[in-house]
Amino acid sequence: MIIPAWLTSSHFVMLVLQLSFAFAHSGGAALRPWAEKHIGPRLYRIIFASTSLPLAIILIIYFFNHRYDGLLLWQVQDVPGVQAFVWALSAISFLFLYPATFNLLEIAAIQKPQVHLYETGIIRITRHPQMVGQVIWCIAHTLWLGTTFTLLTSIGLVLHHFFGVWHGDRRLSDRYGEAFVAVKQRTSITPFAAILDGRQSLKWQEFMRPAYLGVVIFVLLLWWSHPLLLQATDRIKL
Repeated sequence: MIIPAWLTSSHFVMLVLQLSFAFAHSGGAALRPWAEKHIGPRLYRIIFASTSLPLAIILIIYFFNHRYDGLLLWQVQDVPGVQAFVWALSAISFLFLYPATFNLLEIAAIQKPQVHLYETGIIRITRHPQMVGQVIWCIAHTLWLGTTFTLLTSIGLVLHHFFGVWHGDRRLSDRYGEAFVAVKQRTSITPFAAILDGRQSLKWQEFMRPAYLGVVIFVLLLWWSHPLLLQATDRIKL
């Protein structure tokens, strides 16, 4: 079998990294009920974060290092308006990706980490905002970079988040039973679907909270520091 010259080893390394992260992250989430019972919520959170976070950082650095690997499928970076469109999509993606960080003290295990059954704020738009945010982020970056490596990375990330939709719903169903079934009936996976068909209503006052302001500030800081981030990751060769 002849492997095309553009199909670099980095494509396969990224696949292995993504599978490793998916196994650690989703596997760790599946073990949460058992682990919290035997070692406690705080120690579980520390072990979970200390396993998932380094893998995520390695994956991000590797993506930055090899984003232009492989075959160039399209080149639209010089097309007027594309850069602004990509930045707008990226900003929107973070508004969906980061509501999960609202309970920062729980994430850091300072407060007792808990599983929450939400039905407010961005959950009214979609029950799985992280999946939606990841899909938007992948569309934006795949459009901008246009390489087979980026396309492969995006497909892997999206598939992992699609699995997370099923996995997350199953875990919430096991934990909350009929209460989750009721939330599931009033919300939707597809953005705005439950609002458009009348099962849900959007309440803008629920978005008037410091966490959303923090996400906006984070997006602005990311826009400012993006060149510095690229320079920093270029110094770390993976």
